Amino acid sequence: MESPSFCLTELPACITLRAMEVQLTPDHEAFISKAIANGRYPSAEDAVRDALARWEEGERARLELLAGLDEAEADLEAGRYTDHTDATLPRLADELKREARERRQGEQP
Repeated sequence: MESPSFCLTELPACITLRAMEVQLTPDHEAFISKAIANGRYPSAEDAVRDALARWEEGERARLELLAGLDEAEADLEAGRYTDHTDATLPRLADELKREARERRQGEQP
């Protein structure tokens, strides 16, 4: 199968799309066929594209989490943290709730 090519005048060079053949298990094929039959996806290609997009999104989230953990570990090692006691935990909880509400309000249109 020949890979499709196309050029856009805004781009400095042509882009060649390469096809990749993947062997699916019978269970995966049935899963995709069911999604197509149910109208969730118009084609197997669309289903696989969506699955890959979700995988990519998950990988980005995983990397962000790992970076956050590295940052937290560095903060601990550098002594940049606050110890909380039973007496200060209610105040901390109130602060976290307030921050969450502010973020939620900022995200609403």
